[in-house]
Amino acid sequence: MASAYGGPEVLSVIDATVPEPGPGQVRIAIRAAGVNPFDHKMYSGAFGADPAKLPMRLGAEAAGVVAAVGADATGPAGPVHVGDEVIAYRAPGAYATDIVVPASSVVPKPAGLSWEQAGGLMVAGVTAVHVLEAIGLGKGETVLIHGAAGGVGLVAVQLAVARGATVVTTASPAKHELLRELGAVPVAYGPGLADRVRTAAPEGIHAAADLVGTDEAVDVSVELVTDRTRIATVAGFQRGARAGIRLLGGGPGADPGTEIREAARLQLTEAAAAGRLRVVIASSHPLRDAAAAHRESMDGHTTGKIVLVP
Repeated sequence: MASAYGGPEVLSVIDATVPEPGPGQVRIAIRAAGVNPFDHKMYSGAFGADPAKLPMRLGAEAAGVVAAVGADATGPAGPVHVGDEVIAYRAPGAYATDIVVPASSVVPKPAGLSWEQAGGLMVAGVTAVHVLEAIGLGKGETVLIHGAAGGVGLVAVQLAVARGATVVTTASPAKHELLRELGAVPVAYGPGLADRVRTAAPEGIHAAADLVGTDEAVDVSVELVTDRTRIATVAGFQRGARAGIRLLGGGPGADPGTEIREAARLQLTEAAAAGRLRVVIASSHPLRDAAAAHRESMDGHTTGKIVLVP
C-alpha cells in the first residue's frame, strides 16, 4: 500500500480484514501477483496526486486458490468453485495475501504454469494482444517492436510470430539470444537504430509498437512506418500524442481497449496451456519487499516479468 505520493519508500504492508465474498464474487488466497510499470506510476504522481486517493492499494493481476465463493460466482470459463486454481484480472489491490474480486475477473490457471508465471501473465498478455490488434498486424507483414525484452514485449513477440509476421525487435545485445529463440530478429537500440532496422528488414516495416516509451522509439517508428495509425505506444504518451500515433492503455488520452483485453484472457491461458506461449520471469520478491521490486521495475532493464510472492 502507498501511504503517500513519491518513490518506492512510501510503500508498506499493513494488516487489513478481508471481507467474505458477496453475490458474484470470490475470495482468492494469492500465491503470486504481477508487478507492472503502471503500479508505480499510480503513486508517483504521474497521473495526479489527489490526497483523497490515499492510502492506495496497488496491483492489478494475481494467481491463487479460490478460498470462498459467493452466490452465482461464474467467470468467463464457467462456475468458480472453492479450491480452483485461478488467475485474476482485473484485480485491483492484488498486492495482498487474500483478495475479493468479481468472479467475472477469474479464469482457470493453466496447470503447466508456475504460480509466478500465472501471476505475471495477464497484464503483459492482454496489453500485447491489444497492441497487435490496434496496429492491425497480419500474416506476412513485418513489425518493429521496441522494448521487446520486457514483460509485454516478450509476449508480443511470440504472438506476432504466431500470426505469421516477421518481427524485428530492439533490445540490449545481452537479450538478443532469447529474442532469437522466440523467433525475432533483434537489433540494438541507440544511435543509428533506423539504419540497423532497415538492414534487418530491407523490404520495409509495416507497423510498429513502442513498449518502452522513449523518444527514440517513437521517432524511429514514425520514420520507418508511413501510416501512423499503424504505430502504437503503451508508454510514450506525450511524445506519441505529438507524433499523432495511437495511444493505448491507462495513460492520459489512451484507448483502454477494454473489450479486446477482456476477450484476450482465455486466448492467453489457452496458448500458455498448449505450450505456445512462454512467460519469462525476471525475478520474484516477497510481498514485504515490494519497494525493492518497484526499484527493479523502474530501472527499466529487466527481462520478463517481476512478481511478488506473499
